[in-house]
Amino acid sequence: MKALIESIVTPLVDYPKDIVITEKEEEHKLVYHLSVHPEDVGKVIGKNGRIAKAIRTVVYAASSDSKKRIYLDIM
Repeated sequence: MKALIESIVTPLVDYPKDIVITEKEEEHKLVYHLSVHPEDVGKVIGKNGRIAKAIRTVVYAASSDSKKRIYLDIM
C-alpha cells in the first residue's frame, strides 16, 4: 500500500525525496500518515481537497479485500 501511495504522490510534488509514509496498525483500522515538503502540501491536497479525496478513493478501492478499515492522513 505504501508503494501505491508513493507512486500516486511522487509526480505531484517538487520534492519527491521528502515524501514520508508511516503505517500505524490498530485493532480495527490501518492508518497511513503521508508527509510531504511544506511547499508541496497544497499540491497534494488540491483545490477544495479534490486531489486528496481522489488519492483516498484509490487507496480505499485498492484495499477493499482487507479486513481492516484503511485511513490516509495527509500532513
